[in-house]
Amino acid sequence: MKARDNQQEERLLIEAAQKDPGRFAELYELHFERIYAYVARRVRQRSAAEELTAHVFHQALANLGKFKWRGAPFAAWLFRIAANAIADHSRRMSRELPESSSPASRLFVAGDAIHVEEIERRARLFRCVDQLPADQRRVIQLRFSEEKSIREIAGELGRSEGAVKQLQFRALENLRGRLGDKSGGE
Repeated sequence: MKARDNQQEERLLIEAAQKDPGRFAELYELHFERIYAYVARRVRQRSAAEELTAHVFHQALANLGKFKWRGAPFAAWLFRIAANAIADHSRRMSRELPESSSPASRLFVAGDAIHVEEIERRARLFRCVDQLPADQRRVIQLRFSEEKSIREIAGELGRSEGAVKQLQFRALENLRGRLGDKSGGE
């Protein structure tokens, strides 16, 4: 029943954004982490991943009027846009790299396809992170999304390094428990 409610809620968000592009921010917030994780996994360079993710949402907003609800998640449409953006990026990079470059030095493997299970696993992880207490969630985001050191996080949050380590430990234990439970609390 909850999945049906989520689909209906997402459909309403899409329709609202199609009528008022200012409402697109809600869709952006809902899907940003999944799309960024997908792009970052394939591109490997943080700056390129950020640029491509921004491009995906720019394209989505520009083409939102063309989106037709067919029961598939909005994220599937975003992943298709992302896959195309990554493929274009890969083609540009392969033209810019000298012929002698090794395949390992390339930023993206052109044959890489969308792996739905991996995407869903990451989406589940992001949902679990979103359910953490605010202080634990912030530490996890700073540590793993923004790749900050314990010292940097402590300075930003105005806490001791020991307190940040403890918050990180509790958050990771909390995530392990939630991810170990296949229902994910849903």
